[in-house]
Amino acid sequence: MRKIVVTEYVSLDGVAEAPNTFVTEWDDLVDAKIPEVIGTQDAVILGRRSYDDWVQFWPDSQIEPFATFINGVAKFVATSTPLDAPWAHSTAIDGDLVAFVDDLRRKPGGDIGVHASLSVAQTLLIAGLVDELRLVVAPCVAGGGRRLFDGVPGVRLEVIRSQTSPTGYLLVDYRVLAASPEVGEEI
Repeated sequence: MRKIVVTEYVSLDGVAEAPNTFVTEWDDLVDAKIPEVIGTQDAVILGRRSYDDWVQFWPDSQIEPFATFINGVAKFVATSTPLDAPWAHSTAIDGDLVAFVDDLRRKPGGDIGVHASLSVAQTLLIAGLVDELRLVVAPCVAGGGRRLFDGVPGVRLEVIRSQTSPTGYLLVDYRVLAASPEVGEEI
């Protein structure tokens, strides 16, 4: 079965909305993370807002290797309305997101990525469909904005890899094990 891999840039306080406001420095280690993340993916799930933002930027971007990846990969968009702006290899998800992703992960292929789309990541975490979280944690407190785990029940994680970049970013990959027990229950 294919893996669902959520990749997010977050602040130390868990904010993932508008990462361009708190991801202010970039170094070689953070940059090297990108090919590692996308190298196993042959499909991406995007939310409608991310699609609308990204379709305005990535088709003409020269930022490699992500531009070549995102422009060439199969993109499935969680939306209830038709896609207004065309983008190669993009398809609107017809029907329920959870059912679609569950069916997609059972088909042959590589990993399925979720990039930037908070509502998609949260929905799939709640449904128990996320296999891995790959986080780049910025060395700052954003103080406000939507957080990656807003509305998500407890989840047990296992660290797969972690590194600290020269500019202080924590790059950490987690395997999602299971929902955490309710508060007060023994683990």
